Amino acid sequence: MTELRRSLGLAGAPNTRDLGGLPADGGVVRDGLVYRAPALGRLTDTDVDRLGRCGLTDLLDLRHGSEIDVAPPDRLPAGPQVAHIPIFDPAHPVFTYVAAVLLGHDLSAHEGLGAEGTPGAMRAIYRWFVASPAGRAGFATAMNRVADATGPLLYHCSAGKDRTGWLSAILLSALGADRDTVRADYLLSNEVSAAGNEAILAAMAERRGVDPEVLRPVLAAAPEYLDEAFNQVDRDFGSMDGYLRVGLDLDDAVIARLRDRLVD
Repeated sequence: MTELRRSLGLAGAPNTRDLGGLPADGGVVRDGLVYRAPALGRLTDTDVDRLGRCGLTDLLDLRHGSEIDVAPPDRLPAGPQVAHIPIFDPAHPVFTYVAAVLLGHDLSAHEGLGAEGTPGAMRAIYRWFVASPAGRAGFATAMNRVADATGPLLYHCSAGKDRTGWLSAILLSALGADRDTVRADYLLSNEVSAAGNEAILAAMAERRGVDPEVLRPVLAAAPEYLDEAFNQVDRDFGSMDGYLRVGLDLDDAVIARLRDRLVD
């Protein structure tokens, strides 16, 4: 499947795509059953119609309530059951620092993290995904919802690259995809989001005086971020299989359901 076919072509959410066609467990992920996306509050009417043709039965929103409150409400077709599974710690200093960067706030209260820079903060978030019990609980809940879905499912966070990217990495790994496949899917966010990210950088510089080079690492899907999560998996659980089974408590039955549903 070409990358163009995987994209849904949504003008208001360009980083929305089907995981179908990616190699997994000696076969490929089935088309039209699992979609990854950014927030859907800027969809056009045409986009909503296009999403409606996917026949979604389930939607997983990985954002915290504080993120949902400041964003345009998702524009959704009729049909999907929405589950809110917040993977976010509003009290964690890394999350508050990144939020301050995104909002153009004064960073003087984040002196330690500021010295390390936004790339360091992003690497810390990816370690949190794996090491934090709260993070693992959220991703485990999401994986069980994917396994139990009765039809096509879509999951998203805000930009569709970090929490959505790691959930995609988990899911593809559970389906038997290798790390090269996972990495290629993760990095595709940079290509499809490039124009939108540049517009965000320009607007934030003009309206709030945010240095683009401070903000740019927050918008990127950097390979070293994904590596940080995988390295944490290897340190804490020995392998991705150990992370799935011990870290996320996904048993043989759940993994079998995922593969039976999603792999041709």
